[in-house]
Amino acid sequence: MSFLEIKALTKRFNDVTAVDDFSLTVERGEFVSLLGPSGCGKTTTLQMIAGFERPSSGSIILNGRNLSDVPARKRGLGIVFQTYALFPHMTVEQNVAFGLEMRGISDTDRRAKVASALDLVQLSHLAKRFPKAMSGGQRQRVALARALVIEPELLLLDEPLSNLDAKLREEMQLELRRIQQEAGVTTVLVTHDQSEAMALSDRIAVMQHGQLMQVGTPFDTYEKPRSSFISTFLGKTNCLKARLLSSNEQGSVLDVNGVQIKGPSVKFMPGQVEVSLRPERIDIVDAPDSDLPAKVLERIFLGDQWLFRLETTLGDLLVVRRNRGRREAEPGETIHLSWTPEHFQILPVNREDSA
Repeated sequence: MSFLEIKALTKRFNDVTAVDDFSLTVERGEFVSLLGPSGCGKTTTLQMIAGFERPSSGSIILNGRNLSDVPARKRGLGIVFQTYALFPHMTVEQNVAFGLEMRGISDTDRRAKVASALDLVQLSHLAKRFPKAMSGGQRQRVALARALVIEPELLLLDEPLSNLDAKLREEMQLELRRIQQEAGVTTVLVTHDQSEAMALSDRIAVMQHGQLMQVGTPFDTYEKPRSSFISTFLGKTNCLKARLLSSNEQGSVLDVNGVQIKGPSVKFMPGQVEVSLRPERIDIVDAPDSDLPAKVLERIFLGDQWLFRLETTLGDLLVVRRNRGRREAEPGETIHLSWTPEHFQILPVNREDSA
């Protein structure tokens, strides 16, 4: 039995189904992210796990215990909200100690546990400081310490990094992963940020319209998306409409905008499909080795890489090229592209995605 088992979880608000037949298992010590756009049901799912929302149907079983009739305050979960919800009139150590006081922990044990939690998040030197005198990243770590000090079976994180600036957010991703691994606590994160989910998670659960669309490691979910929605939501991609002409063990042949190209072997029947090709999988090459000429429409410098938007007979393509400290093609110039057929992801047509 998995440590956390969510079975056929459904939540309806009158005529609106926010979460639809959602099932997921999480192993002890694992870090799993619920990833999806706004309104996909990920926060509602987290609130049902926490006990803030009652499921319309389905069950949540934590370490063999059915939480269906257990109120939120008795579930013993650690929760970090988007706003951190710190008490402004309390010092750092008082904020962290609050949950222990509510549980009647003795003063001696409470001081030891608070000191250990602050050491874990590297804030022991700020124990007497008030939240208003701290940075966003420091306040976030206080909220983490407060959630972890009660030694929860499960840690729930609701967009905890969304209020931080980009640079601090990247730094805190590393810090959050370190803290989670050192604490060894099973963690479920809600986020709409695909880079955050990939950086932090052992596995990602992608949601759309209240449903679970795909679960897998960050690498597998990125490299082997099951739909055009997942391929476009999880990173940049070129998604092209195509017709699968044939496929066998040696590979497939596709028609993309009247151009025949080779792809990997698939088990689909010939007909309409969608093709996903990641920008970093396309090479800019010398003309003799080219599969496709392209005209540069836009060029954007991103520091460590260049992003190109190109006009080709297949359609407009995005191409990412590592910054090698040398001149790159400018808008208006013609370049030549090449790729490996195995880098194409051939996906079934999803009417809802393309609507």
